[in-house]
Amino acid sequence: MATAIPAQQAQPAHQWAIVVHGGAGVIERATMKPETEAAYRASMTQATEAGAKVLDSGGSALDAIEAVIHILEDDPLFNAGRGAVFTADGKNELDAAIMDGATLKAGAVAGVTRTRHPISLARAVMDKSPHVMLIGSGADAFAAQVGLEQVDPSFFFTERRWQQLIKQLKKENRPIPARPAGAPPEPAEPVSAIEPRDAHKYGTVGVVALDRQGNIAAGTSTGGTQAKQWGRVGDSPIIGAGTYASNQSCAVSGTGVGEYFIRLTIAREVCDLVRFKGMKLQDAADQVIHKELQDLHGDGGIIAITPDGQLAWSFNTSGMYRARLVEGGKIQIGVYSDEP
Repeated sequence: MATAIPAQQAQPAHQWAIVVHGGAGVIERATMKPETEAAYRASMTQATEAGAKVLDSGGSALDAIEAVIHILEDDPLFNAGRGAVFTADGKNELDAAIMDGATLKAGAVAGVTRTRHPISLARAVMDKSPHVMLIGSGADAFAAQVGLEQVDPSFFFTERRWQQLIKQLKKENRPIPARPAGAPPEPAEPVSAIEPRDAHKYGTVGVVALDRQGNIAAGTSTGGTQAKQWGRVGDSPIIGAGTYASNQSCAVSGTGVGEYFIRLTIAREVCDLVRFKGMKLQDAADQVIHKELQDLHGDGGIIAITPDGQLAWSFNTSGMYRARLVEGGKIQIGVYSDEP
């Protein structure tokens, strides 16, 4: 007697959720002007709501991540895209990565100088090439080949970042590079810094998201560290270090001193604690940031999400620009360490 095959039932929709960071570092009330804080909170709100809109319309976690990071890459407040810091040679070299938790596919780029949205280039590497990582002029050439917007390197120039570079190089008695070609004329008066001291060291942006299909993903974009030399690359585009996602565990995006995040493979470490030790996401995040990273005297933070809807952020600095939103809930924005 033949066994009847039951009709396939539609899978219930998951409740979407999204977590965003805009960098961790020395962020303190005593040195933060009210208008500066308000600007960061407004930008984090705008970016998070853009991702939420994608998820609420049934879009994928990957699409939501790209939408959020586009906004942050175009916002000079953050060390990514148009707000990127300068290298010691006076250039903007951009890194980014994205990873799909459902398939473990990933794309990453480093040392990009002409592609307006490095996060979209990282996704193109994932979707339209057989590779995981491309670097430098080759990455930009691939971006042009697949139709991503190309800009003159001067597009990324901001006076505030340039003056920060000059100040640091003078302090360290290092050579001052020529003002970049295509940059606007030097202003008569110095531009006052809108951000707190040392914030440029940690201004990486990142997103983790859970969509209604139950899939998670992670994405990160950065300008790296100010006055970096020799083509230095940090953790952001390194899969497993600053960016990682797997539906078997969690999705993570990091921000901080990349050399420590690479040594500890921080993003993957958090996910492994969840998957193999059965830890709750927040406990795993705190273990890695407040114990393992702290033990190496490294600074930074992470955001994370699981397919069952656990959300977490953890950082050992005095602040981290952060936001989270769950379907049907209210957006939560944080800046300082004493906020929830």
